[in-house]
Amino acid sequence: MMKQSMVKVIAVTGGKGGVGKTNVSLNMAVGMAQQGQRVLVLDADLGLANVDVMLGLRVRRNLSHVLAGQCDLDDILVEGPAGIKIVPATSGTRNMVELSPAEHAGLIRAFSSMQEDFDVLIIDTAAGISDMVLSFSRAAQDVVLVVCDEPTSITDAYALVKVLSREHQVFRFKVIANMVRTMREGQVLFNKLTKVTDRFLDVALELAAIVPYDENLRKGVRRQQLVIEAFPRSPSSLAFKALAHRAARWPVSGQPGGHLEFFIEQLVQQPTTYKGVANE
Repeated sequence: MMKQSMVKVIAVTGGKGGVGKTNVSLNMAVGMAQQGQRVLVLDADLGLANVDVMLGLRVRRNLSHVLAGQCDLDDILVEGPAGIKIVPATSGTRNMVELSPAEHAGLIRAFSSMQEDFDVLIIDTAAGISDMVLSFSRAAQDVVLVVCDEPTSITDAYALVKVLSREHQVFRFKVIANMVRTMREGQVLFNKLTKVTDRFLDVALELAAIVPYDENLRKGVRRQQLVIEAFPRSPSSLAFKALAHRAARWPVSGQPGGHLEFFIEQLVQQPTTYKGVANE
């Protein structure tokens, strides 16, 4: 059955590992759920699934069982904090752009026949610039780029923006300065990134949030709890709540891609332009 409601699709990415993507994805998801949004999180790190581990959830079946036709997507959904629903990642390393046409069709069918309706789909992508990350970012309505104050974080984020803009026509990015010591440090970090993108790329970057370094976040991780629930008044929790409030107001696209099944169709379309493009 075709869903009539539009779904906001947000891809959270970062160019490199260790910048806090999964923490951003999950805390933003819970923050939006606390505002009454129906939120689905897709763990899209197919080689290294970690959403279930971070939340201490037991997962019996994942996306690979859906692709194999063994169950429906609704059957594998796991409930997380604040009622968010999670699509557990497959445990293999094959990525979506390597699926067969029959598996592509099965994936589209799986998402379009979901019984549950959602307002928001948040995709926690893998690190790096794999085909998988590019596919999810290309198909999403909003791309959230998580950066931290390390030289490699800036260079890898720039590389991802370059590929997405030049080869996939993604020109708008929401930036989160994560794990910074002060608000000023977050602004400086954003300025470092925009300095190089403004010079070499035709893109628009927006600073969506500055999330402070917070020992409570690390305490929560050790307890397999999200900081936004375990320590709701801590500095990072307040930043995540503000981000969730802002993200809930990002406009939902009225174009194809507004429905989940259209998002999946876009996701599995083979890119036609970037094979063999020379580095500049």
